[in-house]
Amino acid sequence: MKLYREIYRAEQLPVFQNRMFHSEIEAKNCVKGDIHLVQDVQTGLIFNQAFNPRLMQYDADYQNEQAVSAVFRKHLQEVSEFIRKHFDGCTLIEVGCGKGHFLEQLQGIGFDIIGFDPTYEGSNPSVIKKYFSPEVGLRADGIILRHVLEHVKEPIGFLLKILDANGGDGKIYIEVPCFDWICDHLAWFDIFYEHVNYFRLTDFYRMFGTVYEAGHSFNGQYLYVVADLATVRVPISNNVDRIEFPENFLDSVNQYASKLRTQNTEHRTISAIWGGASKGVIFALLMDRAGVKVDMVIDINPRKQGKFLAATGLQVWSPEMAMLKLELAGADIFVMNSNYLNEIKALTKHQFNYISVEHERI
Repeated sequence: MKLYREIYRAEQLPVFQNRMFHSEIEAKNCVKGDIHLVQDVQTGLIFNQAFNPRLMQYDADYQNEQAVSAVFRKHLQEVSEFIRKHFDGCTLIEVGCGKGHFLEQLQGIGFDIIGFDPTYEGSNPSVIKKYFSPEVGLRADGIILRHVLEHVKEPIGFLLKILDANGGDGKIYIEVPCFDWICDHLAWFDIFYEHVNYFRLTDFYRMFGTVYEAGHSFNGQYLYVVADLATVRVPISNNVDRIEFPENFLDSVNQYASKLRTQNTEHRTISAIWGGASKGVIFALLMDRAGVKVDMVIDINPRKQGKFLAATGLQVWSPEMAMLKLELAGADIFVMNSNYLNEIKALTKHQFNYISVEHERI
């Protein structure tokens, strides 16, 4: 009998934060699901017990390309060099390669790599629009798994399927969001339905018998691990693995709502969310449920611009169009990810009030 400790609950969140909608009504009526975040007492792993994989149907309206930003491209360049360090001379397979940007980056530095993603939209012949399985008859020295493992139910079983598809061996690179960072920064906007799993660094040392290297990247927001795929195993927890979830995790929801409410009643100031992706969707939704609204959402991804955010139906503006409305002195920009703060200030000529929404755990 499995035992779980519930650590966080959120009701009726959009199942896709990065699916863009063509109208406000369509966005507000998006499919929603609940989050009952629990820790498995036996394995120590943290996941959404209410997750329903049948709700997850990806299509062309799903837009999660971050490489539009120079800051994120720098991160990908650093990851590429790390891959070169651990996989030099190896053939590679990228499972869940998305739009193929990182795959093509690795091809650009000389890697022989094949990608698998049934939702791929491009024309690169090295990408196969299927799931990676034994039936495709391909294998490689190394497997790349970037921002995939947090999306799949039963991650150990998923890794075992990859191992089987790859002939029973291989080295693997995994990159996922860091749950310790989410807790330490009270980042309630980083918990959403699409991510069924939430990992800590210690999890990977229990999930693999052989870990070659593991650590943090993207200023602590991500975890990475290079491991021997053949040593994957069901982790066994101990008391050290017990998560202590912050009691004040949601305090800043009311703080930001109070700030916006004061602006709306005392001295009308235009407000904007910068970041029309997962963080921005949840931030806007919880502000809406607190009884306040922001005026607009800004994103540099042209495929998001003009579209509408899930749940709230807020429209996404380009930085250029937003500047025309925000040029009034005193406009507030809520920055969803502090990694992009300097980039955002440069794009907006340092003329607004920038609010980084991340807090430090007390």
